[in-house]
Amino acid sequence: MSEVSAELARQFGLNDEEYARVLAILGRTPSLTELGIFSVMWSEHCSYKSSRIWLKQLPTKAPWVIHGPGENAGVVDIGEGLAAIFKMESHNHPSFIEPYQGAATGVGGILRDVFTMGARPVANLNALRFGSPDNPVTRRVVDGVVRGIGGYGNCVGVPTVGGEINFHPAYDGNPLVNAMTVGIARADRIFLSAAAGVGNPVVYVGSKTGRDGIHGATMASAEFGQDAEAKRPTVQVGDPFTEKLLIEACLELMATDAIVAIQDMGAAGLTSSSVEMAGKGGVGIALDLDAVPQRETGMSAYEMMLSESQERMLIVLRPGREAMARAIFEKWELDFAVIGHLTETGRITVRHRGAVEADIPLAPLADQAPLYHRPIDVAPPPPPLEPVVDPIGLGPALLRLIACPDLCSRAWVWDQYDATVGGQTVKRPGAADAAVVRIDGHKRALALTTDCTPRYCAADPRAGGAQAVAEAWRNLTAVGATPLAITDNMNFGNPEKPAIMGQFAAAIEGMAAACRALDFPVVSGNVSLYNETEGRPILPTPAIGGLGVLEDAADAVGLALAPGLDLVLIGHTAGWLGQSLWLREITGREAGPPPPVDLAAERRAGDFVRARILAGDIRACHDVSDGGLLVAVAEMALAGNTGARLATDPTIPPHAFWFGEDQGRYIAAIPDGDTLLAAAAAAGVPALRLGRSGGTGLTLPDGLAISLDELRAAHERFFPAWMDGREAEPGSGG
Repeated sequence: MSEVSAELARQFGLNDEEYARVLAILGRTPSLTELGIFSVMWSEHCSYKSSRIWLKQLPTKAPWVIHGPGENAGVVDIGEGLAAIFKMESHNHPSFIEPYQGAATGVGGILRDVFTMGARPVANLNALRFGSPDNPVTRRVVDGVVRGIGGYGNCVGVPTVGGEINFHPAYDGNPLVNAMTVGIARADRIFLSAAAGVGNPVVYVGSKTGRDGIHGATMASAEFGQDAEAKRPTVQVGDPFTEKLLIEACLELMATDAIVAIQDMGAAGLTSSSVEMAGKGGVGIALDLDAVPQRETGMSAYEMMLSESQERMLIVLRPGREAMARAIFEKWELDFAVIGHLTETGRITVRHRGAVEADIPLAPLADQAPLYHRPIDVAPPPPPLEPVVDPIGLGPALLRLIACPDLCSRAWVWDQYDATVGGQTVKRPGAADAAVVRIDGHKRALALTTDCTPRYCAADPRAGGAQAVAEAWRNLTAVGATPLAITDNMNFGNPEKPAIMGQFAAAIEGMAAACRALDFPVVSGNVSLYNETEGRPILPTPAIGGLGVLEDAADAVGLALAPGLDLVLIGHTAGWLGQSLWLREITGREAGPPPPVDLAAERRAGDFVRARILAGDIRACHDVSDGGLLVAVAEMALAGNTGARLATDPTIPPHAFWFGEDQGRYIAAIPDGDTLLAAAAAAGVPALRLGRSGGTGLTLPDGLAISLDELRAAHERFFPAWMDGREAEPGSGG
């Protein structure tokens, strides 16, 4: 390794101004270990130096919010003395370099963020974006990521209950793998990360430390170039069986009074966990790396402090509890070592082999971390879309849409995930707009979803940000749940480019407006920037993870049609084709502004639908999103193996009526449509009779009939054919 210098600092991701700030804080040249500590703590991934000023705009408080952003995960009160703890995080760059381990360790990391606060994890979700299916790399990445998510989640025994997957050429060199975990804890037994108590022992538990993942946080804070494959050593390697043991050991220790503070070793490993715990608590911390359990020989202090080896935690114990805690972790066959203690110095000191390898004041490490007000350039929305003629008709368009990669059956993906382990899953993937998971021992249940429409965000980031929040709220509402809060994963390109920061700022503005209008605060999240390869950015992708609650799991409704029900469309329809999948898949264009989001109308329609679900009136419900009305009806028909005869609105061109993507809409299946129409009129909510369920196919207003068998064959074709290397459907490249 080179001697410490400005050049080495640049290699570590610090610019010249940041390195000068390090010199000023220390009053000397840093050691290699100290430079490593500064570089990871001041990386974009850990310090949010480009995004902090914008994130402050997001509403984070509500009467039901127990802990908002700033802890390992967000915490909301769900009643009966219980709290839901949840968060979403990214593992984008590692998942491109090494898809299986990148995705697997993404799941492991987010699990630790949740159980470190005292929660037993009850559900995993994910939000995945991949490049064009026509790109030969995409199939390898998809295969590895899906296997990695399933392999880790299935082995650790937490069900994967929901998620989303999209394809677009903008993700060719930079897929997005966003993982979300939800856990349940007693509301009066939440564990935090702020260290306290001078002299209290600092304990390392879990797996041994190796050389995997060194500088992972720095790698995640830079663009990809042609050397992406060379970054493979920065990807961590996970062990879900050890993680399961770690969950049980930590929860057992949490049942005692031994823990003062606890933090997982995630990005930047031992560095971030020790610095953040001591910094939040306003104390110092002294570490002796000779005591760190190691699985490789000859590791340096620099390597141990920056390693991102998985399945490790850092705990501050009350004095005298070491023996009891050690017995618990050794029972679960995990490493346990006292590696330091808290001090009154306000500094982090690191010793190794008798030498001081680092001695840094903690306050300036946080307070003087870079904060950039980067220039922004907000592009105007695209011009309005001119009238578009239907080139192929409703039936052929439906078959093409429902077969395309963004709308086809995800059974190939879901079948690799255990969605029912634990026995509490009420609505599994594909059965409803949101997953529903019963709380063990209670009637109460959680509803969970992940949502974002990146093509909307690319065309108009403000509208796209608002739409992502609104769709998450709508999906929770569509199963009958009361939406409580969101976690977010802000995936964007290089923030040093004004156009990218303009996208970020506008998306935050839209999200904040939607959160306020819908009483849907942000309680946790993650920012992932520099998602670019050789200068080509991804689509702006502010992924939203939503959580809601049902008083009784039995009240949840799915989307499957049953015979003999009236279909009623709730919400206003104008036939908006701008940025629609119909426009892209049928005409080959991504054009026009995305559909507007009327937040007041969204709130009225959603509150109305939820009330009718909880009253027992609505038997099935599905929100209208990608692909429009006809795709939504087809999905309901396939889920229930029941057809429908449909009517149309003669004032709107048929292709615009059936495939437009107007927001704030639901399809409700109900025995008596007249009653629902009258109630909607009284509530000031637009509603329209759409048809009636029954039969073995969809009968369209022009008399065309499409059998469910034909729909199912088209819907289920893509993934099995593509993963087997057979030819994909023409035009399916996204």
